[in-house]
Amino acid sequence: MSSREPVLIVQNPAVEEAVLLVRDAFSKRKALLIVGDCWVDYRGRASSKLELGERIVIFKEDGSLLVHRPVGYEPVNWQPPGCVFHVNAVGKMLQVRAVRRKPSESVRIVFDKVFLLCVLSLVDRGVFALHASEEDMQRAVLMEPLLVEDGFKPISFEKRVEPGFVDVYGVDKVGRFVVVEIKRKTASKEAALQLAKYVDAVRGVVNREVRGILAAPSLGKGVQRLLVSLGLDFKVLDPKKCAEVLSKPETKRLHEFFDVKK
Repeated sequence: MSSREPVLIVQNPAVEEAVLLVRDAFSKRKALLIVGDCWVDYRGRASSKLELGERIVIFKEDGSLLVHRPVGYEPVNWQPPGCVFHVNAVGKMLQVRAVRRKPSESVRIVFDKVFLLCVLSLVDRGVFALHASEEDMQRAVLMEPLLVEDGFKPISFEKRVEPGFVDVYGVDKVGRFVVVEIKRKTASKEAALQLAKYVDAVRGVVNREVRGILAAPSLGKGVQRLLVSLGLDFKVLDPKKCAEVLSKPETKRLHEFFDVKK
């Protein structure tokens, strides 16, 4: 059996003990979790001050930093990988600084009280597999219309028509209306027939050519022939690529692009 101890936990350490443990963790590039009463100052491209409160602070071995309140999933302060961490005692308080050079910025965290200190020696070699639901794929198409085809411009999503709701509604590069039906798995003949109903419904209310696109990872047996007979198109839409689009930091909320009520 391995002698490696992945987690070292110390409750209510004195400031001298906390400084030694934190300094040792940083020198060995270990991850560190501190729960305590602290305030946070940020200086850099802007400035901010977070007053005293009980928080969860995570220092990762790649130099990233996260400061969490007891509620909410987003950190109230954070720094990306590449920070250099410094620790020292300020009277009876523990002070930790995270410093970056490019851009020049720093975060200073002062703990008035440390409730819990965890030094983490974690190993993670697991492969991360991205998956997307049909709703995720719809969002990805709205964010990155090129996933459907070059020149496609979404107008709305979940557009109500008589048979139901159109996943994505837009125009192509030559100005034709486009109805997009999205399927996460292999598209069946039923999906093709459903798309045909949506296209017919839209044709009945617009005075312009209307196309139908079935977007899915693949087609079932005989579906391509059915699409051709119905005058509809097929585009390969990979759930993994959709998930990658949604994982980008610059991905925005849908309401920033559309003002559409279902």
